[in-house]
Amino acid sequence: MVSNPFAVKTIRPPKYQAPKVVPWPNDLRARFRAAVADRYRVTVDLGAGCGLRQGEIFGVSPDDVDHARPVLHVTRQVKLVRGRLIFAPPKGGKVRDVPLPDSVARRLAEHAKRYPPVDITLPWGTSTGEPRTVPLYLTTPAGTALSRTAFNSGVWKRAIRATGVPDNRHNGMHVLRHTYASVLLDAGESVKALSAYLGHSDPGFTLRIYTHLLPTSEDRTRRAIDHAFADDPQTPDGLETA
Repeated sequence: MVSNPFAVKTIRPPKYQAPKVVPWPNDLRARFRAAVADRYRVTVDLGAGCGLRQGEIFGVSPDDVDHARPVLHVTRQVKLVRGRLIFAPPKGGKVRDVPLPDSVARRLAEHAKRYPPVDITLPWGTSTGEPRTVPLYLTTPAGTALSRTAFNSGVWKRAIRATGVPDNRHNGMHVLRHTYASVLLDAGESVKALSAYLGHSDPGFTLRIYTHLLPTSEDRTRRAIDHAFADDPQTPDGLETA
C-alpha cells in the first residue's frame, strides 16, 4: 500500500458539537400553555413542572401521586411500537420520584375534575406483553391512550403555530424538560439532583447538556446579597451615614 505523501498526522477532524439546548422563557411557556387545547393543557405543566418526557406524561396516573411527601412516581410511559401503543418502563428502566409542586398538583386536580381519569388497558413491555390496566389522566375524547404522532400533529403543532414559535425540532415537546432544567439550575439546584429528577443515568451527561445554563458565580453572588438585603430598613444614604 502506498502511503499518502500529503497526509498530515497532526490534523484531526473537529469534534462534533451538539447544538446548545434553548429553554423557553417563562412568558413564552405561559403563552404556549394558553394556546394548547384545554383537554391537553396539563401536559405543559407535567413537562415544565416535573421534567417528564412525552411518553411519561401520557402515562401519568392518579395512582402515581403521593400527596404525603409530595412526589410524583414516574413508573411508566406510553410508547408507540410498530403502530401499536404499549405501556413500558421509563427510558432506561429508570423508575424515579420527582418533587410535585403545589401548582402542578392543583392543575392535575382541576384537570381531573373536567376530564376524569380513564382506565386504559395496554400490553406491558412489548406488543404481546401481559395486558395491564391503569387509570390515566390524559386520554383522547374517545377514551383511548394518547399517541405521540397524533398528539404532535393535532395538538402540539397547532399550539406552536398559534404562538408563533418556530416549528422545528428544537421546539418539540422535549423543550419542556429543558425549561424545567433551566428553572431548577437558576434556582441553585444541584446537577446531581437534577439528573435524578430527569431520569438520567449519569450526572455528567446532565452537566454536558446543561452546563451553559448554570448561573455564573457573579450571578449567584448578586442574588445572594440582594436576598440578604431585601428586608433591611430603608435609611437615607448621605454624609450623616458615611
